[in-house]
Amino acid sequence: MNIQAPTMEQAQAELQRYYGYPDFREGQKKIVQNLLEGQDTLGIMPTGGGKSICYQVPALLLPGLTLVVSPLISLMKDQVDALTTAGIPAAYINSTLSGKEVNERIRAARRGELKLLYVAPERLELDWFRLEMAGLSISCVAVDEAHCVSQWGHDFRTSYLAVAPFVEELPQRPILAAFTATATPEVMDDMIRLLRLREPGVFMTGLGRDNLAMSVLRGENKREYVLEYTASHAHQPGIIYAATRKEVDDLYQRLQASGVAAGRYHAGMSDQERAESQEGFLYDDIRVMVATNAFGMGIDKSNVRYVIHYNMPKNMEAYVQEAGRAGRDGEPSECILLFSAQDIMTQKFLIEQNPQDTERKANEYRKLQQMIDYCYTTRCLRIAQLEYFGEAHGDDTCGICSSCTDERELIDITVDAQKIFSCIHRMRERFGIALVASVLKGSRNQKVLQYGFESLPTHGAMSGRTEKEITEVINVLISEGYLALSEGQYPVVRLQPLAAEVLRGQREVHQRVVRPARGGASGGRDRSRSRDYSPSAVNETVFEQLRLIRRELAGREHVPSYIIFNDATLREMSVVCPQTEAEMLKVKGVGEVKYRKYGKPFLDFFQNEL
Repeated sequence: MNIQAPTMEQAQAELQRYYGYPDFREGQKKIVQNLLEGQDTLGIMPTGGGKSICYQVPALLLPGLTLVVSPLISLMKDQVDALTTAGIPAAYINSTLSGKEVNERIRAARRGELKLLYVAPERLELDWFRLEMAGLSISCVAVDEAHCVSQWGHDFRTSYLAVAPFVEELPQRPILAAFTATATPEVMDDMIRLLRLREPGVFMTGLGRDNLAMSVLRGENKREYVLEYTASHAHQPGIIYAATRKEVDDLYQRLQASGVAAGRYHAGMSDQERAESQEGFLYDDIRVMVATNAFGMGIDKSNVRYVIHYNMPKNMEAYVQEAGRAGRDGEPSECILLFSAQDIMTQKFLIEQNPQDTERKANEYRKLQQMIDYCYTTRCLRIAQLEYFGEAHGDDTCGICSSCTDERELIDITVDAQKIFSCIHRMRERFGIALVASVLKGSRNQKVLQYGFESLPTHGAMSGRTEKEITEVINVLISEGYLALSEGQYPVVRLQPLAAEVLRGQREVHQRVVRPARGGASGGRDRSRSRDYSPSAVNETVFEQLRLIRRELAGREHVPSYIIFNDATLREMSVVCPQTEAEMLKVKGVGEVKYRKYGKPFLDFFQNEL
């Protein structure tokens, strides 16, 4: 496109004016620069990393309209509410609107009154809509949740395949920008190919977010843990994900019975019930949302302080995206995964219930095994995530995940590992974990006798351990790369090169010892590491008073509180205690437009109440 490229100085001025931030984050800066230069772009940034700003600020500077392809109605509404609150002309078109309302918004776009227009990907498949869009001056098409275009992604939607043909049919090809929070190298290749990005700049911002403390807890009484945790974090918003509707309903009822302001969300509820529950959570009437994975993609609530996975998710992409809904405001938050062996059976059942071709099902099983490996690893959890997504990292550990803060004694389990490897070798690497554990325990069950495994030298080699304990050790060895499982519903355990080194006495194997005593809800781990994340200078009394002012304004505007100002902005206000307009505008998150609309009640408070 033959246009004068806007400058980064102009972009920074718009960022300060509308969003209240003096500069872009490092990852954002490169993406914005690439778009301003008119180049196709692929941006992979963590949830809460500020993806939307990367196309919203260029939209203010580029001529004409930026069309945003967005997958969910709630996501569109949330984004447009935030934009219009900040003074940016934006609208959405989706199935909640009447034909008259749709036509009015298209006419507004034609008159140049909108800078951003959000639409669902299905809309791009409609002939009349493509014809209307061809009559607009579209400078950029931004594709949110772009991983949905890939069948190897975790949210494949065939409608995303309509994006590329739609763009190619426009009279003048706009800049095409694709964004997602999670993508393996395979999915990245698919996004570039299927969206037909032309020599795109590819920008991958570190998935490891310093404010998230990741934990995997095994062997917990899950129900008891959740009840104790939510009670001790009663004033903090949180999300609890469960694998099935039945578990969601059970947890929801128990939390409500214990006095927690809980809501629920799953596909078995009516549209109205789900909408009311979601709105209650966004407006802070509901503190804890218990939900299946149907909840969350469209939720931009910035002050979620914890995400608990009651069950292991089906794959790492889903986990990182769901866990990443904590701490979007940059404030430290917790992501806790409660894992049990039953979770594996649940996820396998869900895979089998989902009609899909053999190749895709095999891919689902492969991803599930990688998720299981993550749950058993003793390595830094952040490094494990980065490696899964093919992101480079140094040797530095995060220092705050459950692996890094695990103070349990590290013991030598080399002899047990040798027994396990020897048994698998003697069983000719043809069977699964359960049968290997049975042989090592010394079981004489039907299957052991059927194959004559009671005569193996390794039969009963670990008779002093339970089959569950042996299975746990085998899973740890898989996660650490000594063993591997074949793909499919009934995976076979096989030796890896590292196991041969252990059998030859060239390598030792270590494992953390589980303490027998349980220290409250944390299972022996000190949950006090869920620190007071706010700076020591924050006056909590003032902060709470600011939240009341914000809540009143939000009720008047009919928007969620965080759209007025997020918690991080209020915390900074409580430290700075601004006395003038100039001081207020220096607070991060207070832009010029928002100050004019909402700043006076806060400034009055500091001038008159303190």
